[in-house]
Amino acid sequence: MATILIVDDDRALRDGLAETVTDLGHTALPVASGSEALARLGEGPVAAVLLDLRMPGDLDGMATLERIRALPEPPPVTVLTAFASPANTIEAMRLGAHDHLTKPIGRADLAAVLDAMLRDARSDPVGAAPPPDHPVLIGSSAGMRKVQKTIGLVADNASTILVQGETGTGKEEVARALHAFSRRRARPFVPVNCAAIPAEALESELFGHVRGAFAAATADRAGAFHEAQGGTLFLDEIGDMPAAMQAKILRVIQDGVVTPLGGRPARVDVRLVAATHRDLPALVAAGGFRADLYYRLNVVPITLPPLRERLADIVPLAEHFLVPSGKRLSGGAASRLLAYEWPGNVRELRNVVERAAMLVRGGVIAAEAIDLPAARLDRRGEDGAADWLAGDLPNRWRARASSPACDGAARIGAAPSVGRGIAAG
Repeated sequence: MATILIVDDDRALRDGLAETVTDLGHTALPVASGSEALARLGEGPVAAVLLDLRMPGDLDGMATLERIRALPEPPPVTVLTAFASPANTIEAMRLGAHDHLTKPIGRADLAAVLDAMLRDARSDPVGAAPPPDHPVLIGSSAGMRKVQKTIGLVADNASTILVQGETGTGKEEVARALHAFSRRRARPFVPVNCAAIPAEALESELFGHVRGAFAAATADRAGAFHEAQGGTLFLDEIGDMPAAMQAKILRVIQDGVVTPLGGRPARVDVRLVAATHRDLPALVAAGGFRADLYYRLNVVPITLPPLRERLADIVPLAEHFLVPSGKRLSGGAASRLLAYEWPGNVRELRNVVERAAMLVRGGVIAAEAIDLPAARLDRRGEDGAADWLAGDLPNRWRARASSPACDGAARIGAAPSVGRGIAAG
């Protein structure tokens, strides 16, 4: 039996959680605010904390989490919220939350998270200032929530990250979020597309050169590694990097030293994030990519799911892209978007939505304004998509988020409405 501190300003939700925690064989300590929670922690240790995100007063859930994690021996904390967004998911994990769950939470899920907190409690406080406002990865689907949590867990780590996913899934946005939520955010973020630079120019682009190093070198030039000093270097499409450059990148990762063409070695402090749409293990097996470089890059892998596997994210993404135009989707237009396979992923969705916004004079985009190839429509069936969109568009996410859990699990902490889950930093 363990003592579980429950922090929620809603009495009904607090009591419901306390009852379930007690039924699971633990002792529940319910309190109504972040200040009460900190006062209780000052009286003696607790085994774990269930913390509501949105609470009135000076100490909301995130501020309370930061204070708890700064304690000498902080208990594990799981954040519970009916208003999950990519930004608060990433930030909660970055500040040291054990997990970040969306209300309503099922009894089985609550039991599982309590067991995990009690088994795998961490005692390494994470102190960091909150990140600036920054638009991050949009999406509340299970796949994107996993990506957001991983970003929060590793943002302040120096390990190399390998982002994998189909073309157009948003790999650079993952890299930018890793940078924006890290302690390096005040330093530069430098993106380099390895596939877009000729092989003979890539070394100079990355490492720089001194005047006279080659015929066209009329002045000294700092390479991308030096430009990203103290910050993050993003190497996009690294699977297309020539073999000779792969060996040199491997050396930089191992030694942290960069040698400009014609110049002297210099140490650099750069967080490296690489990305590719290629199957690197298959390339390694075929001899097209160095195995040792692959293992150096693949310290923390992040895989972005294709948009066709992110049904819950399609309309929120479309609405986000429509914000500058001030226009909105009709139910029929949203249904048409949901029925399409999106081989070009988020990039294709953005193009389709922005084109419709330009060509429609009124404020509402009808289904016929969504120009999509007929051959790739109806994979899900527009009737099924329409059923999923039943109700007016502003409220459809609330209906979906508050639907019963699979297998009929009881839900705890159900709120009257649930936020749309669109990211806004």
